[in-house]
Amino acid sequence: MLDLGIVIVNYNVRDLLRDCLASVYDSRGDLAFGVCVVDNASDDGSVDMVAAEFPQVRLIRAANRGYAAGNNLGLKAFGFGPEGSDVSISDGLGSAPPRFALLLNPDTILPPSALADMLHFMEEHPEAGVAGPRLVRSDGSLDRACRRSFPTPEVAAYRFSGLGRLFPHSPRFGRYNLTYLSPDLTTEVDSVVGAFMLIRGQALSEAGLLDEQFFMYAEDLDLCYRIKQRGWQVWYNSAVTVLHYKGQSSRQRSRIANFHFYRTMRLFHDKHFKDQSPILVNWLIYAGVGLLGGWALLLDRLRPEQERGVASALPVSGE
Repeated sequence: MLDLGIVIVNYNVRDLLRDCLASVYDSRGDLAFGVCVVDNASDDGSVDMVAAEFPQVRLIRAANRGYAAGNNLGLKAFGFGPEGSDVSISDGLGSAPPRFALLLNPDTILPPSALADMLHFMEEHPEAGVAGPRLVRSDGSLDRACRRSFPTPEVAAYRFSGLGRLFPHSPRFGRYNLTYLSPDLTTEVDSVVGAFMLIRGQALSEAGLLDEQFFMYAEDLDLCYRIKQRGWQVWYNSAVTVLHYKGQSSRQRSRIANFHFYRTMRLFHDKHFKDQSPILVNWLIYAGVGLLGGWALLLDRLRPEQERGVASALPVSGE
């Protein structure tokens, strides 16, 4: 039985994927892991690179049905999900699901002890269903998405009104990205990011796979929400640091990425908060998301190609 099943969904980032896989296979520690790369119809030679340079990887060539759907293919390949899955695990990934699953982005670089240290953390926190490390960007700054609160109507209002930016050290206004807490503090949170999301197999079995209505973005928030609903905890582990280049795939199709970024805000609200919110609050949220999304698409269109990205209309971009 594997300790860890690693799923990497790739879209046109061949060179980053190569570096990511190299860092995974440079990992040290007493653990048995398998890797499944799901390629979402890349046309940059990613598939040929993996086949030639990493023959030990289980490679799935998939139509691009989104990030959540791609991860689900990989998770099914490790035996997670409903019985009778259309993805076989008879090729060396194991005859039973691993104890843990790791959703990992191809634009990450792992230090040699990261996998072993994160698994040790989960062993020391048996109540944890999910954990994520400190993620840093290429300039050394914290990727603030690596520890978040759920975007309840109140939390979302503080964020999109700019109050979170004006008062980042306020426990009230800085709740979304927990900017009032030190990045050095290991703490329980609402959600970590899917760029590195370590999930206990039992928690995943109870909560189910990722919701494929989220084409990209918020599928990690949704999974953490469902796992916490079942009594598990979600933890941010500051003792492990992983490099995250961030946004390399979405930058290639920034218009589509921006559309889905704002679309999933409404999807997440409708799924988890709509029925508990007054009609006026729902309409204000829909109006705000529509205005911010339209403004983001306009800004993205006006920017030079190399500066395009997701969520450029937000008070703090790129989160």
